[in-house]
Amino acid sequence: MSLIQSLKLVIAPPHPAARPFLLASGAGAVIGRLLPFRATRWLGTASGLFFGFCLYFFRDPERVTPAEPNLAVAPADGHIVSIEKVAPPPELDMGDAPVWRVATFLSVLDVHVNRMPVAGTVTRIAYHAGQFLNASLDKASELNERNALRVTMKDGRQVAVVQIAGLIARRILCDAEEGMQYETGERFGLIRFGSRTDLYLPPDVTPVVEVGQTMIGGETVMARL
Repeated sequence: MSLIQSLKLVIAPPHPAARPFLLASGAGAVIGRLLPFRATRWLGTASGLFFGFCLYFFRDPERVTPAEPNLAVAPADGHIVSIEKVAPPPELDMGDAPVWRVATFLSVLDVHVNRMPVAGTVTRIAYHAGQFLNASLDKASELNERNALRVTMKDGRQVAVVQIAGLIARRILCDAEEGMQYETGERFGLIRFGSRTDLYLPPDVTPVVEVGQTMIGGETVMARL
């Protein structure tokens, strides 16, 4: 990655979900520095640091999605922590036949915007309350708080994308609604402060990525459909 590309990734404009955090921390930074008290100066410094962290964490860079059809791309930035055959989430009514699940772990340093892995229609959304275990653990897929989406492609095949909260992440944001149509790589949500995103591929589709590989949401090809 070139220096210019790296700078664009870091200084990208923030996602709209950052607004309340930026407003609160920005106000705290200004007020804390203006008031003539030592305690408020500490508050101002802390608020200013948090403001900078939010600018970095909520950054929302533009991505160039491959134009080739019949590809499944990464739904999130991060690195792959597991690739295994398991049954799809039961709440999505996709049957119990094992399919490939590719799990991507997002640290607090990764871009946390979720992107649609394939073009299709959101035909089911199911929220499941749960725990807040370390999202890199395998059991996080079943035990943690999560939001699952079933996406039906034009040929009738289905994929599942699951937003999973982690040890620090406590808020899953999903802009998608049932019936909405998406193109590959379009934004559909965000998870705050560390998380995991699982992709369940259609039957007989094999991932072309490996455990430990770094993902770029909306760009890295995960499978050929």
